[in-house]
Amino acid sequence: MGGEPAMFDLMHRATQEEHIEMAKTVLMVGWHPSVVDFSKYPGFSEEKLEIALRVDEKKLNDQGYDAAIGFIFDGETATDQLVATLKATAYDVVLIGAGVRKDDDHFLVFEKLLNVVHEFAPQARIAFNTGPTDSDEAVRRWA
Repeated sequence: MGGEPAMFDLMHRATQEEHIEMAKTVLMVGWHPSVVDFSKYPGFSEEKLEIALRVDEKKLNDQGYDAAIGFIFDGETATDQLVATLKATAYDVVLIGAGVRKDDDHFLVFEKLLNVVHEFAPQARIAFNTGPTDSDEAVRRWA
C-alpha cells in the first residue's frame, strides 16, 4: 500500500493536469501613438489613443489572456520589429490594428505585416479590430 500510487491515481493526476490550460497569448500590433497622424482621426490625440489601447490590453488580460502591445514606429522598421517579437514569443492570436489596416497610406505596411505573421507565426490566428476600443471582441472571435 505504500510507495507508488495506484495506476488510477496516476491517470487521474494526468487528467487533472490536462485540464489546466495556459492563457492564450495575444499580440496587438499597431502604430505607437507618437507617430499617428491625428488629422485623419478627429477626436483622438496621442494621449487618448494610448489610454484606449492600454484599456483594451487590460481588458484582454482581465479576461484571462496574456496580451501585449507591439507598437510599430515606421513602415521601414515595422516588419523587423514584428519578426523579432514573433521569434521571441509564440502567440496564439496576432491582432493587426485598424490604424494599420484601414489607412490606405499604410496598405503596404499592412500587407508586409500580414505576411510576416504568416511566415513567423503560422500557428497564430489573425484578428482585426475596427478601432482602439474593440480588440477584445476581435480576439474572442479567434481565440
